[in-house]
Amino acid sequence: MDTPGRDLRVPPQPGARHGVTIPASELVERFSRSSGPGGQGVNTTDSRVELLFDPGASTAFSDTQRERVLARLAGRLVGRRLSVVASGERSQLRNREAARARLAALLSEALMPPGPLRRATRPTRGSQVRRLESKKRRGETKAARRRLPPP
Repeated sequence: MDTPGRDLRVPPQPGARHGVTIPASELVERFSRSSGPGGQGVNTTDSRVELLFDPGASTAFSDTQRERVLARLAGRLVGRRLSVVASGERSQLRNREAARARLAALLSEALMPPGPLRRATRPTRGSQVRRLESKKRRGETKAARRRLPPP
């Protein structure tokens, strides 16, 4: 489990062969009151955690990785920053861990290289014949219904 206040580690994978370590200085944590569980303490403790990260200014990525992350997470960026919120736990510490885990999962997904492009293929002659025969049979069935007088 990742400890808050330390560097964030994204494990090795395709697209990041040696993994990525994001320095703690590039992560910003903000705390506020959570609307989730907490009993009487929910109104007094700042257990909700918002973790902010600017992937465009990060020194942890290579140029290729940075471009890939910015392109994949473009819809989630707010003012060039990626925001991850955790408020499901009563404890601020557990919410901090959850936010860091979510950020690592997002970055891990964004760093993956794109899959292979689809190669266009043509339908086989047999499938074309079967399709046309099926259409013909269906048309004949409908035509036969038109010829019968209504009951």
